[in-house]
Amino acid sequence: MTQTTVTETVKTKTGGSAKRWRIPRHVIVFLAPAVIIYTAFMVYPLLDSLRLSLLSDEGAFVGLENIRELFPGGNLSSAFFKALGNNFIFFAFHFFVQNPMGLLIAVLLTQPGLRGRGVYRTLIFAPTLLSVVIVGFIWQLILSPLWGIVETPLLGKAATALPTLSLMSVWQYLGIPMMFFYATLVGIPEDLLEAARVDGATGWKIFWKITFPLMLPMIGIISIITYIANLNAFDLIYSVQGALAGPEFSTDIMGTLFYRSFFGQQLQIGSTAVGATVATAMFVVILVGVLVYLFGFQRRVTTYEL
Repeated sequence: MTQTTVTETVKTKTGGSAKRWRIPRHVIVFLAPAVIIYTAFMVYPLLDSLRLSLLSDEGAFVGLENIRELFPGGNLSSAFFKALGNNFIFFAFHFFVQNPMGLLIAVLLTQPGLRGRGVYRTLIFAPTLLSVVIVGFIWQLILSPLWGIVETPLLGKAATALPTLSLMSVWQYLGIPMMFFYATLVGIPEDLLEAARVDGATGWKIFWKITFPLMLPMIGIISIITYIANLNAFDLIYSVQGALAGPEFSTDIMGTLFYRSFFGQQLQIGSTAVGATVATAMFVVILVGVLVYLFGFQRRVTTYEL
């Protein structure tokens, strides 16, 4: 028996034999670099943030005292819940605007006889490749009341700043769900759709009765990716509105709150313990959403897979 075999036979205490699974050596060689890098830059920082959230800035163990600062009665309670609410508003724009638009565009691009679909896909996906700093700068020029296309300072008013930034992000990342939905649509067997047409089904009925159910697994994946990405959002808000997430903290999200708490900003002193606590809260919120998706949605859509 060679060293590269998957199993090996071992003798048991009763004199019989049993098979014990062993990971092949070549699998370890190929996986080791990815596992090491992921552990160093993802797993270790996450575990260390959890550890720091239980300590004071001096390194003394304080248990859940830092966590209590985020709940009603704590010093960061109002800022945290406002940032959390803004985060969910930011996510709602992407969930209810970006993803349905991506699905609609993908459906239009798969229509028979459409010319230039490759050009359309490229143009819609192109903003995704741009730097967030460039996108923020361009939109600031476009929306400037002095030389832009609008007279109202949309980014300068508390009531319109967050929706405006959300739509800017929707514009930039619209191509991602569009490409995922497009790949799913072109993978649906044409024979299945043709059989429905022969039976007299119309285009709208075919979409809702056949195409949409077959796309539910991908819709679920896009939804949870959107949730994770937007709950981790930071760069667009920071590049356009700064760490203070103005005006009047109206665009403050958990990412910018974490930045100010950890590194400090102007008169606010940075704290590793408080920053790690905010990061831990972000992780818990994201984890809860992922668990809801895994146990509340994913199991129900597996029956629709081909």
